[in-house]
Amino acid sequence: MPMDRLHAALSTELDTIAARGSSKRHETVVVKVLPPTGGKGPRFLAMGEGDKQFIKMNGNSYLGVSRRPEVLHAEEGAAREFGAGPGAVRFISGTHAPHVVLEKRLAEFHRREAAMIFSAAYATVVSTIVPLITAETAVISDALNHNCIINAMRLARPKEKYVYQHLDLDGLAKQLEAAAAAGCKRAVVVTDGIFSMRGDHAPLERIAPIVRQYDNRFPENAILVVDDSHGVGAFGQTGRGTEEYTGSEPADILIATLGKALGVNGGYVVGSRILLDYLRETAPMYIYSNPITPSEAAAATAALDILDSAEGVRLLDHLRAMTRRFEKGLIDLGLETIPGEHPVVPLMVRDTAKTNALVAHLRAHGVLATGLAFPVVPRGDEEIRFQVSAEHTAADIDEVLAALAAFPAA
Repeated sequence: MPMDRLHAALSTELDTIAARGSSKRHETVVVKVLPPTGGKGPRFLAMGEGDKQFIKMNGNSYLGVSRRPEVLHAEEGAAREFGAGPGAVRFISGTHAPHVVLEKRLAEFHRREAAMIFSAAYATVVSTIVPLITAETAVISDALNHNCIINAMRLARPKEKYVYQHLDLDGLAKQLEAAAAAGCKRAVVVTDGIFSMRGDHAPLERIAPIVRQYDNRFPENAILVVDDSHGVGAFGQTGRGTEEYTGSEPADILIATLGKALGVNGGYVVGSRILLDYLRETAPMYIYSNPITPSEAAAATAALDILDSAEGVRLLDHLRAMTRRFEKGLIDLGLETIPGEHPVVPLMVRDTAKTNALVAHLRAHGVLATGLAFPVVPRGDEEIRFQVSAEHTAADIDEVLAALAAFPAA
């Protein structure tokens, strides 16, 4: 069957994407990871780059645990025992002991009644939010929430949909008031814990009381949903994320990932047992999709055990120190950033062409970094999102800063 006319239309779209400097399909392929040596962290070899070594400054593995022996041993052992994949969705025959162990451990870690794992954090967000939004529900979202939350709202088709300006809590309160006046039975307030493009955080210690203030105005409650995928394992004294950092009461529903600080794969939600029993019956990407593999679940449990230990505290202390060093270095160079303790450290370039040129410059100097332009970020907020890891050393941070200092426009 010919596709020539469709191909022509798609080619035009691809040309448009390329012209605005926001193409994402040309991916760096890592072919080898070299272990830390000589006071430096791991180095990465990329396809087509020969023996050139790179510092990775665009990874989500904030604690750097994915290559630790205890994590690898747990994954390899479970793969030998249970096989390479789950073989089915959970309710048929895809649930294995490592899945149950991990869910119990996650619930304990977050001090919730129950936990439920998904194939990815994106799937967790969509499959948690959509079943909870009825035709008589209002959903209220921060303007800079992640794409997964935006798409969940589109799929859910609530009675009322509100978006408040980023961190505008007066706006949040006004929208809760409007939702109550509209006769909505249920209100779902959803926010990122850490806003992934900027590294700033939601003030949950202020948001939660606002939601509670309006709870009695809704027959089926006003509830707070927090996606803390970038926070858990990277933020807070013991890595329990934005709730811990802000001293907030627990969110009604907390979503996070196994694929960032814990270095494995998958997503999860924690909350009340009744809520999670309901989601097991209604969440489409849980019911109809395979879970993470048993070996991934075992690896994630091992990574969580590291986080929830004295070694985890040490890693977090080092991560904060490297983040401060890098942030201070940017400021000393006269560059614009958004200060914060989270290891997402944005360099605000505010121009697509200059962002792309700086990314190319860094690559030439052995630094892997990712530029973000519209529509990933708003126009005028073009940036390079640097991500610090506990695997980075002071020498690594200084090497990246030296590369930035060598950029002609720096």
